[in-house]
Amino acid sequence: MNNLIIVVLLLMAVLGLLISNRFSPEKIFLSVCAALIVFGILPPAHALVGFSSSAVFTIAFLYVVVGGLRDSGGIQLIRRYLVGSPKSQASAINRILPVTTILSGFVNNTPVVATFTHVVQGLSKRYSIRLSQVLIPISFASIFGGMCTLIGTSTNLVVDGLVQAQGYPGFGLFELAQVGVPIAIMGLLYLKFIAPLLLPNRESSLEQFEHVREYMVEMIIQPNSELVRNSIQDAGLRNLPGLFLVEIEREGQILSAVRPRTVLEQGDRLVFAGSPESVLALRNIQGLVLADDPRFKLEGNRSDRRLFEAVLSPSNTMIGKSIKESRFRHRYSAVVLSVSRHGERLTGRLGDLKLQAGDTLLIEAQKGFLMRYRNSRDFLLVSKLADSDHADEKKAVMAISIFIAMIIATSFSLLSILESSLLAAGAMVATRCISFEDAGKSIDYSVLVVIACAFSLGAAVQHVGLAGLISDSLIELVDTPILALIAVYLTTALLTELMTNNAAAIIMLPIAITVSEKLGVDYQAFAVVVMIAASASFMTPTGYQTNLMVMGPGGYRFSDYFKVGAPLSALVAIAALILVPIAWPLV
Repeated sequence: MNNLIIVVLLLMAVLGLLISNRFSPEKIFLSVCAALIVFGILPPAHALVGFSSSAVFTIAFLYVVVGGLRDSGGIQLIRRYLVGSPKSQASAINRILPVTTILSGFVNNTPVVATFTHVVQGLSKRYSIRLSQVLIPISFASIFGGMCTLIGTSTNLVVDGLVQAQGYPGFGLFELAQVGVPIAIMGLLYLKFIAPLLLPNRESSLEQFEHVREYMVEMIIQPNSELVRNSIQDAGLRNLPGLFLVEIEREGQILSAVRPRTVLEQGDRLVFAGSPESVLALRNIQGLVLADDPRFKLEGNRSDRRLFEAVLSPSNTMIGKSIKESRFRHRYSAVVLSVSRHGERLTGRLGDLKLQAGDTLLIEAQKGFLMRYRNSRDFLLVSKLADSDHADEKKAVMAISIFIAMIIATSFSLLSILESSLLAAGAMVATRCISFEDAGKSIDYSVLVVIACAFSLGAAVQHVGLAGLISDSLIELVDTPILALIAVYLTTALLTELMTNNAAAIIMLPIAITVSEKLGVDYQAFAVVVMIAASASFMTPTGYQTNLMVMGPGGYRFSDYFKVGAPLSALVAIAALILVPIAWPLV
């Protein structure tokens, strides 16, 4: 009984900490895994079994495969031939959403959404496409794709692995399509005809950042200035109210992300970011005058300066810290010019702003920033402003061929998903579609850690009898299989909005299987509703990574997701609970 109480308390702690967003999910689940071992609830071999799970390794290999498709230009090539260049908002929705759903059925949806976000951003100015009307639909369309195949989302693979671990047969690659495809078609029709009535018509982060030029001030150091031969810190330019130093231009050279010890010289052109009224503080410094020929341009084409838009990931260690505290300049050799949050550009002193997951930053950095951080887990999305993608067609075709071969081998049961993904990942590296170094960077280890540790929490729920206790209580409340199926779906959907989708599925599956066993019905229907409910996260930006990814670029607020996502969640739930018992009868 003591162990049961400890597991319940641990579950409550996990929920509370995840909702508070004070710690990253991998830290929370690693701590829980350690607690299960320390309290003797599970022996180490059982508590760490998730780290040897075939599902975890399959997901890791699939990350590399998708990385090969992305780095070789394979995804861009598919996009170019299937989507082309839409010239209106309606055309963009008609072309992009179905392709996003199809691709997401086979490819991790994060790079798919990133690709189409970049495409739409590039088209928005030329064809008056409102990003706020398009980006949430793209994210939701990718979620539909994940419901259609076993490899469409890591959640499906995790549930399949748990089902097999309990001694039951797993699912085929396309077995979920008999439910997923009808739901996807219904969802796409909703996004086409109903969502536009509910979506906001609001400025995106890019449109907000266009006004940043109004917040740039350029000053020139005169020969008689008190600043000459002083460091930036000694000159008192580090803590100006409402301003911060972006860069220094010296003899035609740009010094970006300048250090506090940089020594100032006469003739230096200093570029500050801040409110125009803060210029008064600069004019009080002797020998510092306002430049009469401002050269700083956001669309600047200097070879050593680039502007990037980056969306902060929940796993970034800067979350909860100010830009100054996080030492952003030192860490990334870059400077933040502006921050957009919940659809609004933040004002005030940038250095003191506390960063949050999903914040969209306008960053000035050297041109190598995109290559260094596009696969970084610090950012959900990194895009260069006014960027265009260039694909190496030979490599792109090779990557697509490897990917198709993997799908065929799995579909015809020539190889298991683990074996085919392993060979495909190896082929991507061997053919240089992705470098060995980038292959390692493409794997989201934080997701794998959460999944592996959540396995131990799921095992503990079953081991201490909590799964049986919950299933007994559930059966007392709802004594028919169809009502039990509804209860399992709704509980999983609720947990998904509160914690990560993989963790919700791992905790709920043992309970769902136990319910099916006690009712004497087929386990498959219960396993499938757990998969669908864990993926159908439409009501919050935090429930699914791609939702958070488009929040800043689309200029969305939390309420926008609920307005569009709540009716869609209800429709998906109704469709799933009708279709699943038809495909897998409860007998």
